[in-house]
Amino acid sequence: MSKAVALREDYDAASMRGLARRSRHAAQSRRLLALAAIYDGATRGEAARLAGTDRQIVRDWVLRFNAQGPAGLIDRHGGGAARRIIPSVMEALAQRIEDGPIPSAHGVVRWRLRDLCAWLHEEHGVSLSVSWLSRIVRSENFRLLTPRPRHYAQNPDAQDIFKKIFLMPLPQSAPATPENIRRNRWADEARIGQKTKLTRRWAKREPAPGDSRPKRPDPHGFSGAITTRSGAALVLPVCNIHAMNFHLKEIAQVVAPQSHAVLILDQAAWHTSLKLTVPPNITIMPLPPRSPELNPVENVWQFMRNTWLSNRIFRTYDDIVDIACHAWNQLTEQPWRIMSLGLRDWAHGS
Repeated sequence: MSKAVALREDYDAASMRGLARRSRHAAQSRRLLALAAIYDGATRGEAARLAGTDRQIVRDWVLRFNAQGPAGLIDRHGGGAARRIIPSVMEALAQRIEDGPIPSAHGVVRWRLRDLCAWLHEEHGVSLSVSWLSRIVRSENFRLLTPRPRHYAQNPDAQDIFKKIFLMPLPQSAPATPENIRRNRWADEARIGQKTKLTRRWAKREPAPGDSRPKRPDPHGFSGAITTRSGAALVLPVCNIHAMNFHLKEIAQVVAPQSHAVLILDQAAWHTSLKLTVPPNITIMPLPPRSPELNPVENVWQFMRNTWLSNRIFRTYDDIVDIACHAWNQLTEQPWRIMSLGLRDWAHGS
């Protein structure tokens, strides 16, 4: 039988129990109390029963404690398998994702995870499953996003100037209002007809879900305006100056008393016409030309189509009105959703 290993002499039972009380590691506290019992004269077997283990494990604790002190009684983890993708490979992978594929050379217009797995194996000798590569790519803050189309003739300088002057006081021609009661509202129109768009949905792989939509579109207008927490909308048969006047009246009714609404919208003909009757509590601020990405209502339309207005059959105009009104009312009951879709850092001075 091997000789018992003596505990180091710079600790005693009282100090060990004090360390156990202050420890944030349950396993370390249990081991410190077992060794405190040995300091009090208990045998290794009694200390093992107190800790719910065997004498060999207690011997290992004693050796670790003698060599490293109380810190040696904290669980040590090996850290798992070595990382397969070293930093240099990770940088190359991130650069390849950002550069995107060349369709004529790679045969795809966007990288799939299986394409990236094959590239890692061929170029760097790293074999990963698709699911594991997905974890790695997401940990680097990459997401599979739908790009926002931009007009080829838009002027980036005009957008930057608009963002800088956006928070400036209203022009002298507008009613004088303190900055603290200015209310920014964003407005836009969407067309909804019998032929709605298709969106992704859960279905069995075979057979694929069918599409029984009519092939001939019959669009109707949907005008909406939002603040960062609420909205006002109309569903009308057409989008023109008369419809815009109706919408302005609707917006004016929901503007809080002693407040002035700055209505930001694009430069459609019915938005900039001199025939518009603009209520006194509204000032229209046009966006730069060809800059739909500056208007968060575009994101509202996308969300509503993907959630409520796609994969449907509208047989009559009344069906379109009912479903569109239901979708808008559902949205206005979720102010946090409008806030998420409508907030723009540059519009709030951040």
